[in-house]
Amino acid sequence: MSRPIHSKYGYEPPEWVQADSRLDKWYKDKRRAKQHGAFSLDRKRRKQHAKDKKMPLS
Repeated sequence: MSRPIHSKYGYEPPEWVQADSRLDKWYKDKRRAKQHGAFSLDRKRRKQHAKDKKMPLS
């Protein structure tokens, strides 16, 4: 068995430390994208509907 490493979550095997770092990075990227509106479906829908509307003749 490999020697435990002290991480911010306590003492863990090296494989768990790598997995935790990947998950932390993924969550940080997802949170950053959400803050900037990358996952906002409302914005995309509004733009799509605006293209489909026809201008009334006056």
